[in-house]
Amino acid sequence: MRTRPIARVLVLGAVGLLACMAPSERPGAPRSTLVIGVDVSGSFRREYDDAIDFAAHYLYGHLNGLGDLSVPSAVFVGSVGGERPGETKSFQPIHSFQGKSVEELAAYLRELFPAEDAYTDFNAFFDRVATHVKRRNLTLAPLNVVIFSDGVPDMSRGASVEDPYGAIDLNTLEYLSRSVTVRLLYPTPSVAQDWERRVPRRRVRMWTVDAPVMHGWREQLITGVPAEEQENLWRWVDDNVDFRVRSRIL
Repeated sequence: MRTRPIARVLVLGAVGLLACMAPSERPGAPRSTLVIGVDVSGSFRREYDDAIDFAAHYLYGHLNGLGDLSVPSAVFVGSVGGERPGETKSFQPIHSFQGKSVEELAAYLRELFPAEDAYTDFNAFFDRVATHVKRRNLTLAPLNVVIFSDGVPDMSRGASVEDPYGAIDLNTLEYLSRSVTVRLLYPTPSVAQDWERRVPRRRVRMWTVDAPVMHGWREQLITGVPAEEQENLWRWVDDNVDFRVRSRIL
């Protein structure tokens, strides 16, 4: 009977420890990898500010498991572009973004990824994603690649003028995980259709949300309400951006 108070203290201590842990660090949390790419080329500057603001909310929502958003066990954020074709860029890990507010995340993303590069190089970005996932031994976890870009391929790497989308290479992602999804946010409707129909792929799932739809995220915000209570926004993200994409029938 005397052990009951001790047991109660241990249970309360364990509960307190779990509450202090990040959602992705809690025992039993499903493993998944989120990779975000930000287009920093000149062609995306018209949508850049809106995309950065949304990316900050998107990161914050996922890192904190708001609404029904999943909490990734690994997060990496990098740029899609460079001063020259094929230029390798680094990825910032999850630790760089944890503990920051939405406003701090937006400022940090603008600092890390200013819109001043010359090229949009999707193939170099996908190659780097594959290398990074393999080096980190994350190949067993579902992979979600979210790209903030107008989606227009750069012509500088020998892409066919007749079919530049056919030159976008997803082969390095095909067998990285049992579930690989590429999401393109902010293209025009016609470019979104080109990605869905003309970019070659077998196992990679594709989802696009065009710019006119993406602009609707701000309408979900309620002024003066903390991010944790923005239920309409997180529901909109889950329904429109994180839509569960079915596998293609080969």
